[in-house]
Amino acid sequence: MKAILFDFDGTLANTLPVSFYAFQQVFNTYDGKDLSDEDVKNMFGPPEPEIIRGNLQHSDKEKAVDLFLEIYEKNHKALVEPNQEVTDMIKMLKERGYKLAIITGKSRASLDISLNALEMDEVFFDSIVTGDDVVNAKPNPEGLLNTLRDMNIEKSEAMFIGDSNADIEAGKQAGVTTVGVQWLPEFQSSEFTMKPDKIYKKVSDFTQSFG
Repeated sequence: MKAILFDFDGTLANTLPVSFYAFQQVFNTYDGKDLSDEDVKNMFGPPEPEIIRGNLQHSDKEKAVDLFLEIYEKNHKALVEPNQEVTDMIKMLKERGYKLAIITGKSRASLDISLNALEMDEVFFDSIVTGDDVVNAKPNPEGLLNTLRDMNIEKSEAMFIGDSNADIEAGKQAGVTTVGVQWLPEFQSSEFTMKPDKIYKKVSDFTQSFG
């Protein structure tokens, strides 16, 4: 194994609460709709601006996108706690020489807000692919395959770690080892419809697997 690829929301950071909140505020403000967390989760896949453009009825879609990012940034520190175990895991893997990557459906704008707020240094990651960088969102394997190509890594040398069914399906289609995680307070899939090669419910269990 030479490369560890990570999803972001629900995997490296407990950002689902602030994502849910920002979407709920936007749809309430512009469409008068009260969305549940599950309603928001069902829209996940494309980056946030595309979710808003594709689902919002109101005509001021670009203003709604701006409002989403404003709310996301303003409430990030209140709703998202840094996770020291995750930070230590990333540092450990980097120190041991693994190539690390993030493959997320988030927009680059919201990912940058999260990385900055959580002080998660981008220098740890050899590749970052956001929803803005692909034509096809997960579960399509485009982002993973592009990452493997860019890092010159064979699929047999990589694992993809994520918290959603879309992550596991994308990993399977890309031909990499798949790891399903439920180690943060909120994650997308309570049960994986496609069985990952491994499932971890604690960060410590994953790190201990490296010996």
